[in-house]
Amino acid sequence: MKQLITLTAILLTICSSYSQTNEQDSLTLLLAYQKQDSAKVDTSLELIKSLYHANKFKKALLYINQSERLASTLKYDKGTAEIRYYKALIYTQKDDYYNALDNYNKSGELFKQLNDSLGIAKVNNSIGLIEIKRGNYNKGLRFSLSAIDIFERKNLKNELSSAYNNLSEAYFNTKQFDKALEFNSKALHVREQLQDTTGIISSTNKIAQLYSMRKEHRKAIEYYEKTLNYLDTQKDKNVRGDILPRIGREYLQFNDFEKATTYLLDGLRLNRSIKNNNGVLISLNNLANLNLKLNKVRLAEFQLNEAYTLTNKVGNDEELLENYRLRVAIDSIKKDYKNAFNWQREYHALKAKIEKANVVPITFEEPPNIDTAFDSATTSQKTTVSDNTFAKNLKLIVYGLIIALIILGIILISIIISKKSKSNSINQLEERNEEFKLEKEAILEQIKHLEDINQVKDRLFSIVSHDLKDSITSIKAFLDLLKEDSISQEEFHELIPELSDNADNASALLLNLLNWSKSQMQNLEPKPELFNIKEVFKEKMSLIQKKVEQKRIVLLDESIKDFVFADRSMIEIVIQNLLANAVKFSKIGDVITISNRERNNNVLICIEDTGVGISKENQKKLFENSGFTTRGTNEEKGTGLGLSICKELVELNNGTIWVESEPNLGSKFFVELPKIKPVS
Repeated sequence: MKQLITLTAILLTICSSYSQTNEQDSLTLLLAYQKQDSAKVDTSLELIKSLYHANKFKKALLYINQSERLASTLKYDKGTAEIRYYKALIYTQKDDYYNALDNYNKSGELFKQLNDSLGIAKVNNSIGLIEIKRGNYNKGLRFSLSAIDIFERKNLKNELSSAYNNLSEAYFNTKQFDKALEFNSKALHVREQLQDTTGIISSTNKIAQLYSMRKEHRKAIEYYEKTLNYLDTQKDKNVRGDILPRIGREYLQFNDFEKATTYLLDGLRLNRSIKNNNGVLISLNNLANLNLKLNKVRLAEFQLNEAYTLTNKVGNDEELLENYRLRVAIDSIKKDYKNAFNWQREYHALKAKIEKANVVPITFEEPPNIDTAFDSATTSQKTTVSDNTFAKNLKLIVYGLIIALIILGIILISIIISKKSKSNSINQLEERNEEFKLEKEAILEQIKHLEDINQVKDRLFSIVSHDLKDSITSIKAFLDLLKEDSISQEEFHELIPELSDNADNASALLLNLLNWSKSQMQNLEPKPELFNIKEVFKEKMSLIQKKVEQKRIVLLDESIKDFVFADRSMIEIVIQNLLANAVKFSKIGDVITISNRERNNNVLICIEDTGVGISKENQKKLFENSGFTTRGTNEEKGTGLGLSICKELVELNNGTIWVESEPNLGSKFFVELPKIKPVS
């Protein structure tokens, strides 16, 4: 379908170009045989319009100069007004605003003399566009507003599209966002009627940004996605790179982490590929926010550091402010309160600077009547005796006001000097108050952390009091029998395997509890290195060989030599746990297969068994810190902590772990780890 649309667009473009060329050739031929009269000027104007819309500005200027001389000789004011208008349009396209404004003003004067309200409206709208581009938003608003009424009455869609867009941009830059949204919506409606794809993209994108600023995030997502649908046929990577991280930010408002991650990662990849630093900055800031919400503090900090280096290149104060805010949160979590306070101070200083810069005085007057838009120049030249008298009286009033202001200024200066010391004290108190506020937030964060640790402690005692007690009690009972000579030599040999199993269970329990508790206290710091994963498989397979032989399980090693970039001791714990679980839940004659392969430039490890399998309901509980466990095929006990430890250790090494299983068919545990040091 997309290919059909693209092909249709190409054919229409070719036909349009062919049609324009034919029209220009016909008009050029007609001009050659016309007399030197107003009709020739009109024909020349048609050719100038066609050349302008075909972006052939140099050729258009040649005909403009010839036609302007002829119109001036004939004193054909309407033709001269139109010629100067198109001349101004071409200068505008070249960003030559001085010559553009000069020709717009001369064109407007002629339209005024001819009482051509539509001509005045076109000139006013074009001047408004120039003033808005130059940053004179209030002045631009006055001119564009004066043109709207005529365009609406005559239903001139192309002119309305331009005027509405001018007004929306001016209102946006003067912080009148409701008005900006109103005129962007009007512009979008007209552009949809005109099937102006470029204009539709611009309007929908701006509407989405406005809804985002108004905290209407569902609406913002709707318009961002509408913009992307148009971009599918436009292949505009820069606009797409700007939009993707913004949609991700909107989904983050609803904690929809899956969609937010998709859009943000796509945005990061695209913006890196097209070297759009602003898009990379926005993507990294929002990915850091996402990872902070997911409690991936170290990854969030890494992304914020990269984003911070880009702020100097991009100069985006809004994103720098967001970077400061997230750094305050991270340092508070890390209990680095001094650093957090410094970032907090930077945050408030930048916020004050942005708010000060955003204060735009809105002083524009009501739009002038379209019929009198150029009257000010002529009326200002008429003066009378009464005006002179009024001027003299006005001077006296002004002098009196100046004296009064001087006296008032002296009084104000004395008040300011007396209050200056008080102001300094107030500022110090405000800074101290801000510091107390930050300390309070940090203390609350610490209390929450202590509560979490306390819950960990309770869970540890519960597990120790139950599972560990069973194993040690069994061992003690056996030793008591030996001490009292209450068992025979044959009974002694029969009980040795059970005693060994109990000792193994207690040892595994203590190892898992130690590793798990250390990870919960955030003391595990990975020390990644490059190592051969096949060597780890070989070492850990030898440890379970005895259990494998006892259960008569077939152990297949299909692994190949490959290298992983991770903390070797941590990954050894993971592999050991997964192999032990595979043995635990396999029956006599079952098969355990160990393999690895490359996937997405990473190493994908798979430990597969044909054992009892896991139900869908229980799969959801496997990687939680809930102590969920079931007994093995030989009634082996467990702590329910092994897989939660595995998950945390894998994620600390920038990897992922998951399971695929069917009851009575077996299980496959997958671990994906990087082959090289991750970039982000």
